[in-house]
Amino acid sequence: MNDKTANQPRTVVDDTDFVDARVAPRGSLENLSQHEIAKLLDRGQGGLYPLLRRCALAVLASGNEIRDPRELFEKYHDFQLEVIRQPWGVKVEMLNAPGNAFVDGKMIRGAKEHLFAVLRDIVFVANEIIESERFDLSDSGGITNAVFCILRNAKLLDDKSDPDIVVCWGGHAVSGEEYDYSKKVGYELGLRGLNICTGCGPGVMKGPMKGAAIGHAKQRIHGGRYIGITEPGIIAAESPNAIVNQLVIMPDIEKRLEAFVRLGHGIIVFPGGVGTAEECLFLLGVLLDPANANHKFPLILTGPSSAADYFHRFHDFVGLTLGDEAQSRYEIIIDNPAEVAKVMSAGLENVRLHRLETGDAYNFNWTLSIPRDFQVPFEVSHASAKALTLQLDQPIHERAVNLRRMFSLLVAGSVKDYGIQQVEEHGPFEIHGDPELMGAIDSLLEQFVAQNRMKLSGNRQPVYRIKA
Repeated sequence: MNDKTANQPRTVVDDTDFVDARVAPRGSLENLSQHEIAKLLDRGQGGLYPLLRRCALAVLASGNEIRDPRELFEKYHDFQLEVIRQPWGVKVEMLNAPGNAFVDGKMIRGAKEHLFAVLRDIVFVANEIIESERFDLSDSGGITNAVFCILRNAKLLDDKSDPDIVVCWGGHAVSGEEYDYSKKVGYELGLRGLNICTGCGPGVMKGPMKGAAIGHAKQRIHGGRYIGITEPGIIAAESPNAIVNQLVIMPDIEKRLEAFVRLGHGIIVFPGGVGTAEECLFLLGVLLDPANANHKFPLILTGPSSAADYFHRFHDFVGLTLGDEAQSRYEIIIDNPAEVAKVMSAGLENVRLHRLETGDAYNFNWTLSIPRDFQVPFEVSHASAKALTLQLDQPIHERAVNLRRMFSLLVAGSVKDYGIQQVEEHGPFEIHGDPELMGAIDSLLEQFVAQNRMKLSGNRQPVYRIKA
């Protein structure tokens, strides 16, 4: 070959979008019984295959540009899995899997870990939480024990070091400036040796992890934890980002929310939409329980200077709906990543001292009281929407519960496939309540829509309709 030929540009052919493969477990779940395999492959109404397929496709498609869950499922409608038992354990055979989960014909290590985390959690929840009847899931204590066992089975409770897990909430579709800001905050947290837990998706759920990874590298911290907590209803819309190295799939949104506050030691809230509002209202409602009056749980709301109005309006909304006491449970810090990390670090030291005094575990927040109404799954439907009533003269606990449920309706109608389908078939969810309160809610939601923080349903019609 002469020099002229050697220097000619090569024609690069992209890898196919669809890959057939057989992979062995990595990270968890090396063994399954014949009964478990049969249940996983059962495509009937009581089988686990539809759930397994949906969650597996979501994690394998991480990094894909497709944002609409139905578009993802349509593109990969021929995607199939089969669990194969072998003398040394199990393998998973996949047909028409997303090609972005592979490099040079081999599955990316992180994608493989996420795939088998899905398998592990689906099997455990089905067998040990639901079918075993070991847990009374109508009882508050039973629900907390179930959350504990799911996290323990996923090995998220193995680390018993000082409180260092910072939960970060915020939107998956944010501006470049807000994403960069969340990354800077994560960097400052990483420099201080703190670990990150998020909803595991893109946007503000990825930024803090990416920043913390750089901070950990500079401090030569090995084994940094980047925890992702998700649930089946939302995983396709917010697939786990590649930085997540500990993934757990909780069975529903309520147990996911409880997992955040039981596992985390403090929370930072970045700009977001209805999902972020739901998370904040859940936490504030819990902290307003008299049993938690002296509970140490640092909560910071932060963003770049361009997000100042967003947080001030949310602060006013909290004041109107939940009162001064709720406002006193958090601090707003604008455009100062280093200060956010310093305040959080000081707050985590208070958490450590509080748990020493109370004898509570560092790795699971047992002494936090979570009222049962915040734990019981809320079934999203037009009927449940009409049944919600929001009044300023309601007891504050009842109002907080209904506010959280209302935003859960909006999350379902915005990002969850079954919720989008309900809105398309039956129109927007109708929400009833006190005119002043509903006006404040409507104003907040209009801000979300105007700032592209809240998607409309699949056919672009509004997700909700206010009925005073």
